[in-house]
Amino acid sequence: MRPEDVLAVLAELAPAGADRILDVTQGSQPLVWLAGSDRVPRKDGDRLAAIDALHREERILHRGWGFLAGRTEVDGKQRKIRVPLLSQPVHLERTLTGYRVAAAGDVEVTPLIADRELAASLENAPGLGSAGWLDVVGARAWLASAAEATGLEFDAVTEPGGRLPADRLVLVAGAALFVARDVFGGGLRDSLRSWAGRDLTGTALAAVYGCAPDLPAAPAPGDPVLSPLPLSEAQAAVVARARTAPVTVVSGPPGNGKSHTVVAAALEVVLRGGSVLIATQSPHAAEVLAALLARYSGPAPVLFGDADRSSLAASLGAGADEGVGSRQLRADRQAVLHNLSRVRSARAAVTTVLRAELLAAGLPGYEPLLAGLAADVPGAFDDDVDLDEAARLLGSGSPAGWWARRRVARARGRALRLLGARPGVPMERVLEALAAASAQRAAARLAVTGGGDLDRLWAVVHEAEAALRASAGTSIRHAARSAERWDGDARRAASALATALRSGRNRRRELLARLDAPPLVRALPLWIGTVADVEDLLPAAPALFDLVVIDEASHVDQIRAAPVLARARRALIVGDPRQLRFVSFVSDAGVSGVLERHGADDRLDVRRVSTFDLATAAAPTTWLTEHFRSVPHLIGFSARRFYDGRIVAMTRTPAADEADAVDVVPVAGATVSDGVNTAEVAAAVAAVEKLAAAGFRGIGVITPFRAQADACESALVAAFPVERIEELGLRVGTVHAFQGSEADAVVVSLGLVDGDAAGRRRFVTDAQLFNVMVTRARRRLVVLNSLTAPDGLLGEYLRYAAGPPHPGPAPDAPTGWAARLAVELERVGVPVRPGYAVGSWRIDLCAGPASSPAGVLCGVHPGGPEAHLARQSALHRAGWRLIDAFPTRWDGDPRRAALEIAAACSSE
Repeated sequence: MRPEDVLAVLAELAPAGADRILDVTQGSQPLVWLAGSDRVPRKDGDRLAAIDALHREERILHRGWGFLAGRTEVDGKQRKIRVPLLSQPVHLERTLTGYRVAAAGDVEVTPLIADRELAASLENAPGLGSAGWLDVVGARAWLASAAEATGLEFDAVTEPGGRLPADRLVLVAGAALFVARDVFGGGLRDSLRSWAGRDLTGTALAAVYGCAPDLPAAPAPGDPVLSPLPLSEAQAAVVARARTAPVTVVSGPPGNGKSHTVVAAALEVVLRGGSVLIATQSPHAAEVLAALLARYSGPAPVLFGDADRSSLAASLGAGADEGVGSRQLRADRQAVLHNLSRVRSARAAVTTVLRAELLAAGLPGYEPLLAGLAADVPGAFDDDVDLDEAARLLGSGSPAGWWARRRVARARGRALRLLGARPGVPMERVLEALAAASAQRAAARLAVTGGGDLDRLWAVVHEAEAALRASAGTSIRHAARSAERWDGDARRAASALATALRSGRNRRRELLARLDAPPLVRALPLWIGTVADVEDLLPAAPALFDLVVIDEASHVDQIRAAPVLARARRALIVGDPRQLRFVSFVSDAGVSGVLERHGADDRLDVRRVSTFDLATAAAPTTWLTEHFRSVPHLIGFSARRFYDGRIVAMTRTPAADEADAVDVVPVAGATVSDGVNTAEVAAAVAAVEKLAAAGFRGIGVITPFRAQADACESALVAAFPVERIEELGLRVGTVHAFQGSEADAVVVSLGLVDGDAAGRRRFVTDAQLFNVMVTRARRRLVVLNSLTAPDGLLGEYLRYAAGPPHPGPAPDAPTGWAARLAVELERVGVPVRPGYAVGSWRIDLCAGPASSPAGVLCGVHPGGPEAHLARQSALHRAGWRLIDAFPTRWDGDPRRAALEIAAACSSE
């Protein structure tokens, strides 16, 4: 299908307009009227401050000015009305006498005003939403104009504090705080139809829907990924692919470094002169990625949605400097190349030792043959003979053509003369002598140098790698601020952007749409916002960005993704189909009818095919297997049950193996009333108190059900003052609210009882919801269970949780030197765990107490020096202390080796 046909189908399936929210208090707390718009007395603010702290990442607390309140007829029905004409997400900050209201996002005119130009002009009023604004001249007139523009008829203007009418509608000219838990997106039908009229050839949208020819996706040979972030091999492969591939797809379980990969890919594109748009599910996710960028000294991103943009607006408004000049950029490149050369030199020094160890390890097998080999090929054992040159001459292959064969024969003849081989000695015998001599020389060199002690060399490698990452970060940061990017057009566009960022949402939408977009994204190459904000706020320019990243794409439907994909040339799609998916409200009949009318295939079934599903049909998926979040007991069930064992825990240590990290707390005599299991609510408070006493900070309370979450919230607010909630980092919410988040300790309230309907149980045991629910914790999970005989998935998990931690992968039995060393270590009292698996790597011997083990490497990795280097880097990043225990260090004496290793283990 052509892109315009795809958009026509999606437009017909899209909602026509935004949802009308007429009661912001529904399902939450009542309005709390303020005497002043920015101060809240402690008595009134304690509860709201506690709720705000429990939902810090969700920003559910809002301040409103001017409320339409009462009851009126809407669409033929009497409706309760509680609508702020002006609102803003806020946080509460403690003061000596109460709380100060601090802005946490945009001041926004009510979406009930359909006329966007009028809404923008209303938002442009001077001093809007500032302290004391309601008391200035003209504020009442502004409220009246805004109220009339909503189309809801009111008959009086009143002051706050009185009883709100139940039979008519009034305008309350006051400020109040309220809790808004749900965010509703706007309609996209007209927007998608507008996009259908544009040429979208060469966009990510065309690539994802198979409307573009296949393009080469492999990175240029010999062009390594140089990132300020440490990357695994799989992550580096994703970054390299995203340079050129029209569509790159990344998947993996929770805690596998997907966000890490997204940031690395974005920085790589910026370094190469490109621009990136990152679209997330929530403002909090956007802020997390921005914080990750700041952690690695990346360029400052433009947070264009409902987030705090004041610092960026101030920076742009102050004007940009001349930009980083070409001399500095050349110096940056030279620094990167210099550090890359240092890394290669350091790794080459290690590789030389490892190759010598490999050769020396083979010497015992040749020792019975040495005399005969020396007689047949004496030159191989002459120290003056260049064995590498001889090997090169002998390894010329079997080329085609008489001239090439003659050249090879002459080379082999020179090699045989160099080695002094007796006439008639078979080539296999010559090669065996060459190998034996190489092993003998390697062993001799290692004996002279003290064996394969690589501690000093590893320190050089790690220091050089850190310097390379730091210089790569500096290079990217300067490249994003280069004078070439910041020309006159870019400065004008940046100044206009500063004005837009200081404006209200409707006015900002208008200003951003008028910006000269290409020079703007050239000067400011990295933009982050939510999927919903992209279409609402960014210029509708096809292929505006070089790369778009859609995070949590399994949770994003095609209708919302299409305008995002249209704005870039290439796409990086990140998701996990085994976590929560999007929810569609389009009927099956509606989808079938539209697809049939347009002759479209099942890819456009927006009820069942997510953006991630769509992308996997357009490009191969890179699976990130390594898990970095939770101790093994917490991820073990999901790894086996939902991911078929395709997860390897980089968090594994002997202490983590022994950690019984899941506690199942039975709750007796529970009942459910109005969707709330009150016994589990009390148990949740008790569990939080116990975790807090044990020293946990960063505690989440989650449940599948909204009513249960609300009840837990109320109980926690009553049990803990706001100061304690903030100290504990306490959060509460549904499983859906916690997708993409994590906490050190999590309390799960299942909310089920024996008499529950089958549908309620099915909701909890939905595989995707259940997977998210049990994988949010890093160190401890407490499960509250009121069922007497749970079965199915839930029963299986509770049996797993109630049992001891499952052992890790079966160890490989040690052989040879490793086996002899293990015996001696145990003889001197050092605990030994042979063949210990960490992630996808094996440590020959894990030695020492569980609290402070050391990884003992008894030989070169079976995959060779490159695999050995990769293992060292991965385990070093995971925090392991590694000891090279090659037999050459102790002349093959395991007792001496064991004594030295035991001393090293006891010194920690």
